[in-house]
Amino acid sequence: MTVRTAWRDVPRPQLRRFADLALAEIPDLAQGILRDIRVEYPALPLIPDESGEPMALVAIRRALADFVSHLLDTDDRQHERLELFEMFGRAEVLQGRSLDSLQAVYRLGVRLAWRRLAEIGQQVEIPPPAMYELAEAGFEYLDGLVAQSVHGYAEAAARQVGERLWAQKRLIKLMLTEYGTEPAGALAEHAARIGWPLPEQVAVGVLLRPAPDAVAPAVGRDVLLDMECERPRMILPDPDAAGRSDLLRRAMAGWSGAIGPAVPLADAAKSLHWACTALRLMERGQLPDGRVIRCTEHTEALVLLPPEELIEDLARRCLAPLDNCAPAHSRRLAETLLAWLETRGGAPEIAALLGVHAQTVRYRLRRIRELLGDEMDEPDRRFELELVLRARRLREDKAAARRD
Repeated sequence: MTVRTAWRDVPRPQLRRFADLALAEIPDLAQGILRDIRVEYPALPLIPDESGEPMALVAIRRALADFVSHLLDTDDRQHERLELFEMFGRAEVLQGRSLDSLQAVYRLGVRLAWRRLAEIGQQVEIPPPAMYELAEAGFEYLDGLVAQSVHGYAEAAARQVGERLWAQKRLIKLMLTEYGTEPAGALAEHAARIGWPLPEQVAVGVLLRPAPDAVAPAVGRDVLLDMECERPRMILPDPDAAGRSDLLRRAMAGWSGAIGPAVPLADAAKSLHWACTALRLMERGQLPDGRVIRCTEHTEALVLLPPEELIEDLARRCLAPLDNCAPAHSRRLAETLLAWLETRGGAPEIAALLGVHAQTVRYRLRRIRELLGDEMDEPDRRFELELVLRARRLREDKAAARRD
């Protein structure tokens, strides 16, 4: 106990009598305190120890004995470290509760103990100033018990968070890379460990960190998030549910990345593939950056831009006759050909689309037919022509957007 002038001025025989009376009453006092606590907090669980006694009763008894045994000390000896109070803190974590109710129980216990100690003080005629100091010491002692419980609580909470993060990371890996390699029911078992209901559909997102030390986005607990990857991944359950997009947009403020299409749970790796593809296009400046985009809003770019080598090879073969013309003339012929393929309209309609005279369109179409011949009438060749011309236009539009 901290050195206190009024308490130390009390004659030692008087202090000894006070301590002896208090120690003798500890068993009954502890029973009475626990009984009153149970009246105030009937939901308080009574867990027995190895001997069958409630651990709460054992803890009250030990705390009283530890406190009273220091009343005669003059060397400020440290109080005993009562591991039971750390265990109580850990138990609150396991029960999913905060420390508020536990601290309220502690305060009630101290008030009840002080009431009886004050009566004993009057009985042995301890001066009021000394008793005031004893009351202060009691509440300081309470702070120490709370600190022990807080330590146990924090330790258990950290362990629980670590275990959940590990289980969550394992679940994500199972869905994205190992689905089908484990026994049936393994996915449900892993999900149950973290309380994650298996959804029918998911969408997988891949994120770019705004800064190396960026705090994880505040997504809901139902969104699985793996921040240990270089590019964090997240799995959205039921991505098309009402309100999901708005909640996600607010949570992802300041982040950028891509979210793949919604797919059945077993196909989560396919959603990841498209999210990664979109991310590569973002880094090349071919998709908008600075925010989290959805792949379903950029289907054309995802289909036409990634296979550049294949598209370019097909373009060389399909457009070789047009490329034999002067570059400017070749671009105008390609533009007119694409307008014709997309609309299959007449010269006036295509002219209005391109902003040129109808006669100019007729001339270009005749020239295109001279160069391509009957290939313009073959469905497969028309499909290939439209495919490569759309891909070329898309790349040019993206490049122009970057320059602007």
